[in-house]
Amino acid sequence: MQIVSMISLWFIPVLIGFILIYGTFKRIPTYESFVEGGKEGIKIAVSIIPFLVGMLVAISVFRASGALEYLNELIRPALEAIGVPPEIFPLSIIRPISGSAALGMTSDLIATYGPDSFIGRLASVLQGSTDTTFYVLTVYFGAVGIRKMGDALKVGLLADLVGIIAAIVVVTLIFGI
Repeated sequence: MQIVSMISLWFIPVLIGFILIYGTFKRIPTYESFVEGGKEGIKIAVSIIPFLVGMLVAISVFRASGALEYLNELIRPALEAIGVPPEIFPLSIIRPISGSAALGMTSDLIATYGPDSFIGRLASVLQGSTDTTFYVLTVYFGAVGIRKMGDALKVGLLADLVGIIAAIVVVTLIFGI
């Protein structure tokens, strides 16, 4: 275990040193390249701000309007019929949209039901089994100018659905209801 700790401690500095030595060996101006990369990073960060603000506003409107609660009550009977706690549904809807909102919901579920409860465990596994699909598409695809993202959206949402189903199945098999 101590070897793994040492490797993880020294990996990044050794990698950076290797890149600098390799760049110097190849006669690449490493410092100038680093500065150019920093400039590019700042430009990208500024360019994604409108996409980020748009996503945050959309999430706030969706939650504040009561649409999420209405949708949850609408689907509650079906979820209860198949043995899925309805409390998880809002998390499964918000997770593809916003990681921070989903983390807040997960924290609330764990605070309410406990970390060792079925709902707490399911929320934790669901949080790790899905991704922020809409966020990734909006912010990152928007930043690089990709406008046709229909196929990526379909695949991302399918992957989220598979992650949600897998989380429910695995947590149910391991921990039961």
